[in-house]
Amino acid sequence: MKRRQVLKKTSIIMGGLALAPSVISCGTQSSKESASEEIIAEVIPPPQAFKISLAQWSLHKAYFGKSIEKGWEYFGKMLYSDPSALLTGVMNPMDFPITARKEFDIDAVEYVNTFYFGKAKDMEVWKDLKNKAANEGVSSQLIMCDAEGNLGDPDEAARNTAVENHYKWVDAANFMGCHSIRVNAASAGTPEEQMQLAADGLRKLCDYAEGSNINILVENHGGISSNAQWLAGVMDMVDHPMIGTLPDFGNFRISETEEYDRYIGMEELMPYAKAVSAKSNIFDPQGNEANIDYRKIMNIVLAAGYHGYVGIEYEGDELTEPEGIRATRDLLMRIRDEKDA
Repeated sequence: MKRRQVLKKTSIIMGGLALAPSVISCGTQSSKESASEEIIAEVIPPPQAFKISLAQWSLHKAYFGKSIEKGWEYFGKMLYSDPSALLTGVMNPMDFPITARKEFDIDAVEYVNTFYFGKAKDMEVWKDLKNKAANEGVSSQLIMCDAEGNLGDPDEAARNTAVENHYKWVDAANFMGCHSIRVNAASAGTPEEQMQLAADGLRKLCDYAEGSNINILVENHGGISSNAQWLAGVMDMVDHPMIGTLPDFGNFRISETEEYDRYIGMEELMPYAKAVSAKSNIFDPQGNEANIDYRKIMNIVLAAGYHGYVGIEYEGDELTEPEGIRATRDLLMRIRDEKDA
C-alpha cells in the first residue's frame, strides 16, 4: 500500500470511528481489540527484508584524488605523517552524511577511519559529523578501522599496542551512536597459531568495547582472514558477546593463487554477522553484478536470520563512484522488492 493510500485509509477509518462511538461501545472488548488489530495491520507496512547503508570507501577516489595514484608506499607513509595531505580529491569526508542523503537517498552510513586519521580524539570533528548526520536524518552504523597495527601480532607487546590503538575508535563510534567498529585479524605463523593470536587480541579489544556496548566486527579482508572456516574458528575461540563478523561479498581472495568459495564463505560467516558488506565492481547490461550472484548471496544472508543493514561498497573502475553506488543500490533495492512482494 502506498503511503498516500495508507494516510487516506487511516483518516477514513479514524473518522468513521469518531462518528460512531455508540457502535463501538456496544461491542465486546475482544471485538474492539480485533478491530484495532485489523486497523494496525492494514496501516503499518511489514518490515523490509533488509536495509541499505553506504560504506564510505565507495567514495575513496573522490576523497583521496591523485594521492592514491602515487602508490601505496607513499600513501602509507603520508597516512602516519600527514594524513590530511592525502585528501586531495573533489569531495570532503566531513560531508559524508550529507552526500549519502542528498546524492544517493541513503539514510545510514559506515565511516572509514583513514579519512579521519589523526583526528580520532578530536571531538569537534565528531560533533560536526554527528550534527550533519542528525540534520539529514542519517544514522551512523559503524567505523571501519585499518592501519592501527595487527591485532594478532606474534609479538605480545606489539599486539597489545594494536589493541590499545583501537580504543580511540571504539570511543568515537560510541559518541557517534554506532553499533560497531570493523577491524582486521592480521597475524603470522601457522593457521592454528594465527587463530590463537588473533583471538587473544580480539578478546582484549572486546573487553574494552563492552563498556561502551560497541561490537568488534572482523571482515574477511585478505590473507588468512579470507578463509571463512578459519575466521569462523576465530569467532568461536574469542567467544565474547561483542565479537562478530562483517562478511564481505567480494573479499575471499586468500592469495594470488587461492580464492575461497564466496557462497560457502558467506554461509560460514553469516551466523556471526552483525553487519554485511555488498562489494561490487562490474555490472552487466541488466544491472546485475557481473561476477557476484547477489540474489544467491542475499538468500544466504536472509536465511541466516539477518535483516539489518547491507552496506554498499563499490570498488569498480568501469563506472564512476557515484554511478557504481547507484547501480549497487538499485540492484539491492530490486532484490529487496522481490523479497518483500
